[in-house]
Amino acid sequence: MLQANVHLGEQNKNHKMARYVHSTTPEGINVLDLHKFWEKLVLAARVIVAIENPKDVCIIGATTFSRRGLLKYAKHTGAISIAGRFTPGTFTNQITNQFKEPRLLISTDPQTDKQALIEASYSNIPVIAFCGPSSPLKYVDIAIPCNSKSAHSMGLVMWFLAREVLRLRGQVSRSIEWDIMPDLYFYRNPQEEEEEEEDVQKEATFETLAAAPQADFGGDAFVADGEWAGASNAAHGTTTTIDTNTTGGFAANDGFAADSWTG
Repeated sequence: MLQANVHLGEQNKNHKMARYVHSTTPEGINVLDLHKFWEKLVLAARVIVAIENPKDVCIIGATTFSRRGLLKYAKHTGAISIAGRFTPGTFTNQITNQFKEPRLLISTDPQTDKQALIEASYSNIPVIAFCGPSSPLKYVDIAIPCNSKSAHSMGLVMWFLAREVLRLRGQVSRSIEWDIMPDLYFYRNPQEEEEEEEDVQKEATFETLAAAPQADFGGDAFVADGEWAGASNAAHGTTTTIDTNTTGGFAANDGFAADSWTG
C-alpha cells in the first residue's frame, strides 16, 4: 500500500474527512490512516456480501485511471459497472434504456460521480465511496479513506475490495493467495503500451539481423562483373573480351593497348 501511495492525499482537507487523516507532511500533504482504511474496507465488503444477488451492486467511475479497476472488479465479483460518463436519469428515469435499479452503489470518487450520488439519494440507494482528504461526504454512507487521485492506488484498493468480497463469500480461501495479480487492476496508458510494443519489435528486428549470416564480399565474387574482370584476368594472364553489341563495335584486352582496339 505504501508503494502505491494509498496513504497520501491532497493538501486540501474536508472537515468531515479530518478523522481519517493521520498526520500532515512539511509540504502540507495529508497522510491518511491505513488502519482506518482497512477497517472501512472490511466493513464495505461485509455490506456488499450481505446482498444476495451480485448484480444488485453497481460500481461507477468517471475518472480515466479508475475504469480498468472497476471493470475488473465487476467481472470478478459479478457486479454491474458504469465506466465513464454517467448518464443522468440512469437511477430515476425508467423510460431510458440505461435505467438501473441497484440495491447498493460503489463510487470511485464522490466529486466526479456527484450526479450519480444525487440520484442514488432520490432512490434511497446506500453509497460506498473511495474518498480522499478533500472529498465531500454528502450522500455517502460508507467512506473508504484512500488516495483517489492515483491510478495505482485506485487499482490496488479495488483489488483489495474484490478479494475481501470473494473471501467472505467463500470463493477464495484466506490461506491461499489470490491468483489474480493487483497490476491487472492498474490503469495502463495506451500510448505507453504502443511505445513498448515498438521497442520490443525493434529489439527483435535487431537481434534477427545480428544473427543472420554475413555475405561474402571477396574478390572472387566480382570476377564476372565487367569492372573487376580486367584486374582479375591481368593477374591470371588472361584477356577479357567485351561484347561488341554493348560497346558499339569496340573490343579491348586487359592491356588496353592501341593496337588492341578494332572498329
